[in-house]
Amino acid sequence: MKRNIIAIAIVLTIFGCQKSNEKYASSEAIVANELRVLTDSTSTAKIIKTADMRFRVKDVQNTKEQLSKTIKVEGGTVAEFSIESTIQETDKVKQSTDSLKEITSYRTQGYLVAKVPSEKLDEFTNTIAKMAVFVDNQSMKMDDQSIAYLSNKLKAQNRVDAIEKINKVASKKSANVESSLYIKDDYVDKRIENMQIDNRVKFSTITLNFYQDNTVKTMIVANDNLYDYRPAFMNRLWLGIVNGWTIFKEIIIAISNLWMLILIGIVIFFTIKYFIRKNKLAMDEATKNMIDRARQ
Repeated sequence: MKRNIIAIAIVLTIFGCQKSNEKYASSEAIVANELRVLTDSTSTAKIIKTADMRFRVKDVQNTKEQLSKTIKVEGGTVAEFSIESTIQETDKVKQSTDSLKEITSYRTQGYLVAKVPSEKLDEFTNTIAKMAVFVDNQSMKMDDQSIAYLSNKLKAQNRVDAIEKINKVASKKSANVESSLYIKDDYVDKRIENMQIDNRVKFSTITLNFYQDNTVKTMIVANDNLYDYRPAFMNRLWLGIVNGWTIFKEIIIAISNLWMLILIGIVIFFTIKYFIRKNKLAMDEATKNMIDRARQ
């Protein structure tokens, strides 16, 4: 009897384990199937291409215009550009009394960032190379975002499933509402990330730096040295004499306005001189008397 009971228990245990394994295998099969479907739908590689070029040209402005036309023809767009001229050396040579010849040496550089269809990137770089006098350097980088793209898509699908389950047991509790809102926002972020990846895969970014040889330009400018605008030497000499005579007359007039002070000064001068002379005579007389007494 005991043997029968033990045998039945073993059979039930084995049967239960088989059912559990079948259920686990079934779940794994479902997940694997979903992954296979999603992987098949994203089987196209998500390769992001970026390129950089630096090259020398004959004329920066003309090259910029040609690049803009070429980018438009290829179906791309200009994302950013700038042109800058840097003065290397400048000098001014006297041309006449009121003008100078300004001689300037400057260097012009251009910077342009463009987005072109990825399938035309190689053709576009070859076209640019033909515009250049020579290419300093050229590089291209490829970044595979296939895994990140697939990850975002699977996570987005998981969030859709989670939202459906939350909606089935929806209640007025704020916790469910907040959880649903958080999951929806995260779902939107994953979708936007994939949209950005799709856009970067479709349109490659290329950065262009181009420059030309130093350019020398001359132009006539106004003479800003005020010394050169002074009259000739003889004119200045005559003007100096006239100005000196004018100053002399002004001094005489200034002195004439001070006649009272001058008169008082003269009176004081002669008064002091009179007393000095009188004291001197008195001293001489005293000295003479002392000498006479000494002789006697």
